[in-house]
Amino acid sequence: MPLVRISLRAGTSPADQRAIADGVHEAMVSAIGIPAKDRFQIIDERPAESMIFDPSYLGVHRQSVVCVQITLARGRPAELKQSLYRAVADNLEKTGVRREDVFTVLYETGREDWSVGNGEAQLLDEELLKRHGWTPPAR
Repeated sequence: MPLVRISLRAGTSPADQRAIADGVHEAMVSAIGIPAKDRFQIIDERPAESMIFDPSYLGVHRQSVVCVQITLARGRPAELKQSLYRAVADNLEKTGVRREDVFTVLYETGREDWSVGNGEAQLLDEELLKRHGWTPPAR
């Protein structure tokens, strides 16, 4: 059950914000196999001056960064994560975001670190998760 925070420049149209959010979600479904209904996203609009990303660090030429932060349960191999990064960049490029401007970071947590409501640790209940389309990440 990933939680996604997308930070982008203020003034991004609601339609573009939705397209970016859709692209990130579709990448997670296709690349790491989350269920389609497993969608929890927060979009933060920021003034341009509050988004400080070096314009050329590691040879990537950034102009207008869209920062995608994904918090998810640990356990996916590096290859799957790299596939996710590519899928996010591919999908956002289709919305008009330059690949160079897609900045993605993953935060991994234990399943015991989540409560999705009612003060319960639902991610520890594998039977509940299976009934809702969850499969354990490949190791």
